[in-house]
Amino acid sequence: MGATQPQAWLFAALMLLAGFGIPIMAALNGGLAMRIQSTAAASTILLAFALGCALIVTLTTEGIPKTVYQSSTPFYYYMAGFFVVFYTFTITWVGPRFGVGNAVAFVLLGQLIAMTIIDQYGLFDSPQISLSLQRIIGLVFMTAGVFLVVRN
Repeated sequence: MGATQPQAWLFAALMLLAGFGIPIMAALNGGLAMRIQSTAAASTILLAFALGCALIVTLTTEGIPKTVYQSSTPFYYYMAGFFVVFYTFTITWVGPRFGVGNAVAFVLLGQLIAMTIIDQYGLFDSPQISLSLQRIIGLVFMTAGVFLVVRN
């Protein structure tokens, strides 16, 4: 893939930590929504706080960007925020009603399906990684695992 072995371990560790944050965020924001009785307001608060954090990181590590728009960049690259908003609103609403674990388990399954499609076709300038028997078996096991985890 291009990453050295130490880089691969660092990348894996960072993404593992990011993964820990997803159910924590879901539980915190779902709890906030229940307390203030508004999914939309809780999601907006989360996103506003996230924007503030992102601006602080951007300005302290890179300074003021010289450009944020290039006409040669396809418009859909600017649409990633839609998925953040969709995820935030749905996990905030569904989590307290369905269980954070159940909700995140299905998010994981959706991620696995989407990543397989993105990798298979190298979508959005991602490296193309062909679907192999090993990947298919892994997806089957992960899917079974999700259903075993959410089963009551």
